[in-house]
Amino acid sequence: MSNTSMNKWNLKEYYQSVKDKQIDEDFEIVKQQNEKFIKKWKNRKDYLENPEILKLALDEYEKLESDYGVSGKPGYYLGLKSYLDQDDLETKAKLNSIHRQAIKLLNEIEFFELRLSKVSSTNQKIFLESNKLKDYKHFLENLFKNAKYLLSEPEEKIMNIKSKTSHSNWVSMVSRFLSKEERKVLDEDGKVKIKNFGQIIGLMNSQQQKVRDSAAQAFHKINTDYAEVAENELNSIFENKQNNDEIRGYDYPEQSRHLADDIETEIVNTMVSTVTDNFQIPQNYYKAKAKLMGKRKLKYHERNVPYGKNEKKYSFKEAAELISDVFHGLDPEFGEIFEKLLNDSRIDVFPVKNKVSGAFCIHDIKTLPTHILLNYNKKLDDVKTLAHETGHAINNELMKKAQNSLNFSSPLSTAEVASTFFEDFVLEKLLESATKEQKLVISLDKLNDDVSSIFRQVAAYNFEKELHKSFRNEGYLGKSFIGNIFQKHMSSYMGKYVSQDKGSENWWVYWSHFRRFFYVYSYASGLLISKALQSMVRDDSDAIDLVKSVLAAGSSASPKDTFSSIGIDISHKNFWKAGIDEVERRLNDLAVA
Repeated sequence: MSNTSMNKWNLKEYYQSVKDKQIDEDFEIVKQQNEKFIKKWKNRKDYLENPEILKLALDEYEKLESDYGVSGKPGYYLGLKSYLDQDDLETKAKLNSIHRQAIKLLNEIEFFELRLSKVSSTNQKIFLESNKLKDYKHFLENLFKNAKYLLSEPEEKIMNIKSKTSHSNWVSMVSRFLSKEERKVLDEDGKVKIKNFGQIIGLMNSQQQKVRDSAAQAFHKINTDYAEVAENELNSIFENKQNNDEIRGYDYPEQSRHLADDIETEIVNTMVSTVTDNFQIPQNYYKAKAKLMGKRKLKYHERNVPYGKNEKKYSFKEAAELISDVFHGLDPEFGEIFEKLLNDSRIDVFPVKNKVSGAFCIHDIKTLPTHILLNYNKKLDDVKTLAHETGHAINNELMKKAQNSLNFSSPLSTAEVASTFFEDFVLEKLLESATKEQKLVISLDKLNDDVSSIFRQVAAYNFEKELHKSFRNEGYLGKSFIGNIFQKHMSSYMGKYVSQDKGSENWWVYWSHFRRFFYVYSYASGLLISKALQSMVRDDSDAIDLVKSVLAAGSSASPKDTFSSIGIDISHKNFWKAGIDEVERRLNDLAVA
C-alpha cells in the first residue's frame, strides 16, 4: 500500500511561500503568452472566414488554455492555499492581485470566442462540417448556441470585472465567517471541548444523542447569528443575477445554468418532475429509519445519523487501503490514479481551524495536477466522501489523456456520475465482509445517501426556483421569508417523520451550493445516470470500458449524445424512473428483511 502518512497538500511543489518571487515571474510569463496570442489575432478577420486559418488559431488557443490559462500556476497555488486558511490575509491579498490581473487578461482575450461565436450562419455551417475542425466541433457548437446571450466586447469586460465584487466577494465573506467559528460542544469522549465549524458538522452525525444534540445546538446558533448577513448576501447576488439575466436576455433564472451545463431544460425538468412525483419514497424511508432508531420522528439534524449502536471508526489508512483495492479491481488505471494522489500529497485530509468546510475535488488548467480536500472525521461517511471525490479526480485524469483543453471539462449536468459510480462500488465492498447487523447499517447508510443525493437535492432545486421567482416578484427577501420557503421544500420530501426543529429554517445559511445557482439538480441526475452505468458493469465487467469512454468524453459532445453513444437515453422519463424504482426496491427489501 502506498504511503498515507502525508495527509496534507504539499504546496511547495508549486512555490515555497506566498512571498516566493517565482510567483510573479511565472505570472509574467502567463501574461506574455496571452499577450502574444492577442497581438497575433486581435486585428485579424481571416480566421472568421477560413477553416484552415481557424484551425491554426484554435490550435494556438488550445495550447494557451492547456499551459497557461489566464492565471496559470500562480493563481492555482494561491487558490489552493486560501482554502487551507481562509483567514490568511497575505494569501488573500496576493490572490486578489493575481485575480485582478487575470480578469484584465480575460477581458483582452475574450474577443476571440466572442467574435467567433457571432460569425454568419453560413460560416457556422462551413466550420461545423469541416473535417479540419472536427476536434473542436462541439466547442464551436456551444459557442454558436450561446451567441445570442453574449454582449459586445466592452460590455463583456464590464460583466467580468464586476463578477467578483457583485458575487464572489459576498460568497467568500459568509464562508469565511463560518469557517472561523468555534464553539464549546460535548465531544464523543464525554468531555466539553472547543470545536471548529467543520468538526461541529461532523459531530451532528454522532450516534450519541447528547453529542449530536450539543453539536446541533451550536450549529443552529452559528447559522442564526449569521442569518442576517446571509440575507444581505443572497439578496445582493440574486439582484446581480437578475440584472445579468435581463441584460443577456435569458428567459428564466435557471436557463443560463442549463446552457452552461450543455443540457436541455426539458431534460432537467423531466428528471426533476419525475423525482418530485416520487417524494413518498424518502418519506417512507424516514418513517422506517425513525422506527429503527426507536423514535416517533427524527429531529432535523438526525436525518443522517448512521443507524447502529457501535459505529465503526475508519482511520484514513484503512479507508485508503479499501478504496485502493476497489479501484484496482474495477480497472488498474483507476487504482493507479488514486495511488498517485496519495503519493504526491494531493489529498488534504483533516479539519483544522479556518480551513474551508466540506469536501471537494479541484483542478485548473490541463497541465496542472488534481487536488482533493477533505474534512475527515473517521466515519463511514468520510470513507464514502474520499471515494466520491476520488471519482471526480479519476474523471479529470481520464479527460486529460483523451481531450484537448477546449474539451477538458465535465458538464455539471453529469459531473456527479463518476463520483457516485465509484462511491457505490466502495460500499458494495464493505458489504462483502459485513456481519448481518453491519449490512443493515451500511444498507441504511446507502439509502440515506440516495435519498440525500436524489430527493433532497431536487427539493433544494425546487427551493431555488421558488426563491429566485419570489425575489423577482418581491424585490427583497427577508431571512424569515427565506427560511419559511426552505422549510416548505425540505418538508416536501422529508414528510411528517422528520421534525422541522427551531433552527432548521436557517440551514440555507451554510449551504454553499445555493450560491452557485441551480447546481444542485446535478447530484440527482449524476447519481441516477451512475446507477445505469453500475448496472451495466455488474452485468458485464467488460462494460467498464464503456464507462471509461464516458468519463473520458469531457465536453467533446453533449451529455445527451455522450450517453446515447452507449445506449442510454436521458431524455425519457422512464430512464429516470428506473433509477428511482431501484431505490424504492431496496427500501422495500430492507423493510421485508
